[in-house]
Amino acid sequence: MKLLVAAHASELVAFEEEIPGFERLLTGVGKIPAASALTRALCRGEYDEIVVVGTAGAIDDEVEGGIYEIAGAIQHDVRGLDGTFGEHVSLPARVDTGHEGLIIATGDHFVDDAQTVALIRGLGAGLVDMESYALIWVAQQFDVPIRILRAVSDRAQDGATELWDVVVERCSHQLRAELRTRYGV
Repeated sequence: MKLLVAAHASELVAFEEEIPGFERLLTGVGKIPAASALTRALCRGEYDEIVVVGTAGAIDDEVEGGIYEIAGAIQHDVRGLDGTFGEHVSLPARVDTGHEGLIIATGDHFVDDAQTVALIRGLGAGLVDMESYALIWVAQQFDVPIRILRAVSDRAQDGATELWDVVVERCSHQLRAELRTRYGV
């Protein structure tokens, strides 16, 4: 059995309630809700793979719309003891999925301004979201393979919050088609 994970209900609007071979988990938005919900799910059941779907903002000019697999995640809302941006005091600077793809920067605020994008881009990420780092870290603690598929919803610039509300349904349909292609369901 695989665990299909999304943060926000609107990211699953194109997905049927029952998909053969998958159980469904809605975590809530942000690192703490994502980590908590996934931890509870992994304590209750055993899964062959965690498949995360959802949206992300593009911060790299080379990244266009579409679906991207995530290779690893960093955090953009932490600083190390020495003040180094993007480093946590005790967690790894980067966590990896084991798949080829883009690096995503995770943080607990919605990125929608050019100044923040410029800072985060300096960490080497092409996308931003609010859950991937936490989900990968929890999956690693339970030794469960994880795949993260993100649909680009916006350019993470001024006005991105309003744009997300408009495009999330389109992203959900793209993600459902990608799941069908990859898993045949």
